[in-house]
Amino acid sequence: MSRLIAFNKPYGVLSQFSPEAGNETLANYIDVPKVYPAGRLDKDSEGLLLLTDDGKLQQRIADPKFKKSKTYWVEVEREPDEAALQQLRDGVILKDGLTRPAQVAIIDEPDLWQRDPPVRFRKNIPTAWLSLTISEGKNRQVRRMTAAVGFPTLRLVRVSVGDWQLDDLAPGQWCDVKIPNKSSPS
Repeated sequence: MSRLIAFNKPYGVLSQFSPEAGNETLANYIDVPKVYPAGRLDKDSEGLLLLTDDGKLQQRIADPKFKKSKTYWVEVEREPDEAALQQLRDGVILKDGLTRPAQVAIIDEPDLWQRDPPVRFRKNIPTAWLSLTISEGKNRQVRRMTAAVGFPTLRLVRVSVGDWQLDDLAPGQWCDVKIPNKSSPS
């Protein structure tokens, strides 16, 4: 029977099991044999990372051709105007091409755990929080998208992948989650 794990990846942890000098990896948190990440979160990002021991399921979750939506809460420098939000909605031109359109909205600051180390705040530069949903996974895509429209990302937390939610998992915690029926689009 296949296994699927939801993990709340803390800031600074690499999305891999193999050791890398001076860095924490998934092995510091998950002692489950033969599970592998279905997708990645960069070292500076936090939140939902799915892991499985089923290669086909891993592909269905991670491969962009399946257009699995991923939702992030993104703290950005300054408050984006409607023109910047529309650029994100329409797709942003990055060095590796045009992104697919994103769903984006300004949200109230979410009730999250304290990040360690904390985000560096500057007194004279306000911040804003966005909910941003994409259906592809270019390298550091969300960070590059917000920077391209003039609002650099300060903090990035993935809260969902497809139908799977981060829910109330604390940083560093994991749990087994339900695997959808193979015919399901999830």
